[in-house]
Amino acid sequence: MADPTSNTTHIKRALVEAGFEVFRTRGEEIVLAERPRENLIMDSGVRLRLGESFEVRIVLRAQKADFPNEDEPHLFERVRKLAEPAVSDGFAEVSTAVTRVADPGDAERTLDTFYEITYSKQAGALDDAVTQLRFALGLEKRA
Repeated sequence: MADPTSNTTHIKRALVEAGFEVFRTRGEEIVLAERPRENLIMDSGVRLRLGESFEVRIVLRAQKADFPNEDEPHLFERVRKLAEPAVSDGFAEVSTAVTRVADPGDAERTLDTFYEITYSKQAGALDDAVTQLRFALGLEKRA
């Protein structure tokens, strides 16, 4: 049986060689990075999950602070509208989440709330996954 860690290391190396930047690895999930500015690296919302096949995941969101007068259903609808190009390309909704962003100086204070939807698409081979990752990185991820 192959060591999953060595497989993850091999895939990360292949992704870097393909021009991607890795933000972090969590178990069998490789989180890609984006650089909005040269000195800033951030989680792109794009992930590659390893398993029997490759799974490309995209996390799209709306932030309550951007739409303070809208309720939860409307915020999720904004995210689904944002996801239309991904859905047209074969991505499917797999989960929703409401994530509270706490003030680092006061855990009781909420700075913002993210309304997130994760979309997923299977890729049989690494080359297919790379193509889907490039597509996913090109999407707008915030409503």
